[in-house]
Amino acid sequence: MRKAERLFQIITLLRGRRTVITAEQLAAELEVSERTIYRDMQALVSSGMPIESEAGIGYRLKPRFDIPPLMFDEEELEALLLGVRMVQSWSGKKVGAAADRALNKIHSVLPEDLHRQYVQKPEWLIVPAIHRERSARFSDEIHLSIKQQLKLQMHYQREDGESSHRQVLPLGLVFWGNVWTLIAWCEKREGYRMFRLDRILSLEVTDATFDTNNSCNLQHYWKNNGG
Repeated sequence: MRKAERLFQIITLLRGRRTVITAEQLAAELEVSERTIYRDMQALVSSGMPIESEAGIGYRLKPRFDIPPLMFDEEELEALLLGVRMVQSWSGKKVGAAADRALNKIHSVLPEDLHRQYVQKPEWLIVPAIHRERSARFSDEIHLSIKQQLKLQMHYQREDGESSHRQVLPLGLVFWGNVWTLIAWCEKREGYRMFRLDRILSLEVTDATFDTNNSCNLQHYWKNNGG
């Protein structure tokens, strides 16, 4: 049995029990040594799996945790790894850190042959982080403001070099291949505007909340602007 299959079986066994299960029981069920079970448990915990353990008693999943039994073929894994690496290279620090954790979880359960291909020799799958600090500037703050529907105040520089102060309702972030753009409702202009993140000179997330409506939301913007 491959390591990835064994780790999946361990999770399945843990999910199916209300009480703890010992390393001895897991080893007997999977026909491996207890030492192998200890290594597998360490790999699962290191990847972020919420497993509780007590010396001499056994293992169990933390309460209220569940995970769907997903299995991926090689092409699906390639797509996931490419997507994660793009997020690592082109997103803000917070989302990038989440991508790092996701990638570690994927790596921890890869079969040996795929681990060699995607982890030990990943030269064929490179996403350079060109101008990341500038192109993704303030993306973490903007992401937070969109999720919590908080107004933004910012000092913005236009393409012609002129700058102005704006208060906006952030609706969405769009990535155009080399730059992130904020789609927002500008209170000063009383309409939708697009703001390149690399032209934002300063930004503040305010405590003022806002609500979207039928004439002020991201779907309405795309519908009326050729999206």
